[in-house]
Amino acid sequence: MLQEIISSKYNNKLEEEFIKLFHSSDLPLYFNKTGNKEFTNYQRISIIILFQKSKKSIREFVHEFQESRWISWLGLKKIPKKSTLHDWLKIFNMKIIRKICKIFTPKKIELTAIDGTGFDSWQRSRHYEKRINETHMPYAKADIFIDVKTKIILDFSLVTHRVHDVKIAEKIFQRFLMRGLIVLADKGYDSEKLHEIIRRRGGILYAPVRKMDKKAFSKQKPKGKYRRECLELPDFMGQRSLVETVNSVLKRTQINSLRSKKCFMKQREFAWQIVWYNIKQKIKLDKSSEVQSFIFLIVLVCPFPDIAYI
Repeated sequence: MLQEIISSKYNNKLEEEFIKLFHSSDLPLYFNKTGNKEFTNYQRISIIILFQKSKKSIREFVHEFQESRWISWLGLKKIPKKSTLHDWLKIFNMKIIRKICKIFTPKKIELTAIDGTGFDSWQRSRHYEKRINETHMPYAKADIFIDVKTKIILDFSLVTHRVHDVKIAEKIFQRFLMRGLIVLADKGYDSEKLHEIIRRRGGILYAPVRKMDKKAFSKQKPKGKYRRECLELPDFMGQRSLVETVNSVLKRTQINSLRSKKCFMKQREFAWQIVWYNIKQKIKLDKSSEVQSFIFLIVLVCPFPDIAYI
């Protein structure tokens, strides 16, 4: 049944990634056994990602989607309406979206990095903010945990209230199951408890030690065994800046500001943006591997002179 609805022929690279993503997610074709089955979960996930890719409002996206080739590529029998797409954004909770995001996790990970940044979470005119002397923006802080080699986002967190970086990192590392990782972080993640959580999973955290109180003695060592070991950092500590690069890419190319108003919808909006970023990164990595294979084949077919003939 699934093979009949989802064709094995790909119209472009993005459609191929959509199909691979849905098959790897192990989601059912329909959530309901009885009732309306106008749209499959494959179609829903694909359209949601296309909507996040468009960076447009739901109304504008649905209007332009009516003239898109994706209608035939996805095998749609009916074009979704604005209210239908809005309902789809509520169907997939964070547990399902995190499961989809984990599909992009590389098989071999050695070096990772974590960092946090802030996002505008309300679209309104800065000009009128100044006129009414209102400069308060709703708070939205995101933390991302990446693989340094591939720049794939392994895990993430978005909060709409002020929480210390260490508290968020503890939840991320307790949730992430892979062991033996080297984690690079900045001074905001300097915590002995966080060191212990990562060490219990066979990993190592490298985070610069925060400056001590001015009243303390200059030669006094920081408390904690693992914090003292971070007084001397390895040479590859400079690769931590790659996580800042990923944050910059998200802001410049995808998330100008979060459109959703409610907290749980902001988290889902950000999560779908992470899925879309990982798809782009996966396509980019596949293209680079294809180019390397092509160059390798050219080297193999080079002719060699025949010594006997000479």
